[in-house]
Amino acid sequence: MQQYNFDEIVPRKGTNCLKHDALEQFFNSANALPLWVADMDFKTPDFIVDAIKKRAEHEIFGYTFRPDSYYEAVINWMSRRHQWDIKKEWISFSPGVVAGLTYAIESFSKPGDGVIVQPPVYFPFFDSVKGTNRKMIENPLKKENGRYTFDLEDLKSKIDENTKLLLLCNPQNPGGMVWTREELVALTAICLENDIMIISDEIHSDLIYNGHKHIPLASISEEVAQNCMVSMAPSKTFNVAGLTSSLVIIPNKRKLAAYERTIGVGHLGMGNIFGSVALEAAYTHGDEWLEQLLDYLWGNYQLLEKFVQEKLPRVKVMKPEATYLIWMDFSDYGMKNDELAKFTVEKAGVALNDGGRFGIGGDGFLRLNIGCPRSVLQEALERLEKAFA
Repeated sequence: MQQYNFDEIVPRKGTNCLKHDALEQFFNSANALPLWVADMDFKTPDFIVDAIKKRAEHEIFGYTFRPDSYYEAVINWMSRRHQWDIKKEWISFSPGVVAGLTYAIESFSKPGDGVIVQPPVYFPFFDSVKGTNRKMIENPLKKENGRYTFDLEDLKSKIDENTKLLLLCNPQNPGGMVWTREELVALTAICLENDIMIISDEIHSDLIYNGHKHIPLASISEEVAQNCMVSMAPSKTFNVAGLTSSLVIIPNKRKLAAYERTIGVGHLGMGNIFGSVALEAAYTHGDEWLEQLLDYLWGNYQLLEKFVQEKLPRVKVMKPEATYLIWMDFSDYGMKNDELAKFTVEKAGVALNDGGRFGIGGDGFLRLNIGCPRSVLQEALERLEKAFA
């Protein structure tokens, strides 16, 4: 069995890498440790790189389509990893998960319709709703026993006849929740009763820690499957976000046709040669690499948890059930969001995501990315300790 080296530090500066090369633009600091953007500082696994190289050797990169082997890889991955049986005819394309969510909003609602979001949540959700001229309905999550859960009473109180969609982050970003079957059943029951379609962002669904299981929304029941769209990608799991290759799964034929009409307007369905090659390789050969990655990421989290408990006791950490993104509560220091993020960069030399960007409930929080070599995480934690001491 091949052992993968996640301790290796790979220089990324000078590669037009957003995470490293855009620090000056976003943080006014070119030398901060970048633990912000949700991609990892690990090499993309060799089986993906080799597949891309093999395709590149052909030396012609014309118009393309996705072969049967692409769909078989997706179907088999969903079956192996999530015990979810899907069909080829349910699968469509998106250049990215956020793009897919936006096309879904355009496909399944009209300007002025209500779209529910559940903050604190991945901030592009807000952009997708506002940018398509829909009415944003905020249904904030509530905190129970150290984790977020749905506030169903608040949800029911905010639904009206013009509420058409709910954007679900499953698993949840930034909190790292893996929604349980019971939580999803309760949420979907309300949506079914009110004819609200759910658009489920499941991009982090492969990054699940021991003791938890991801439930694809469309696997809840046939009724739910006919009333939802699931959006997935290998980008977070295998560090291939720059290849812009995502997929959507829509079991309802009428809804799938509506989505494909929307992407068809921009002739977006063809996709990217190398993105499709990478996705097929990832979903065909990626199991062992993923298991080793998850072990390493959990080791990183354990390091962070112990360090914070001992050295930064005023900081509260939400224990992740999924993702390599850690939601950290610095509110005990009494700083406003912009002040907190600025202090972290200027005094600690660490670039983190400002919790305020994630909406209601994000005040006083920072999001930290542990998808990096352990030595880098250790240095970042030591810098934070020195700054916040």
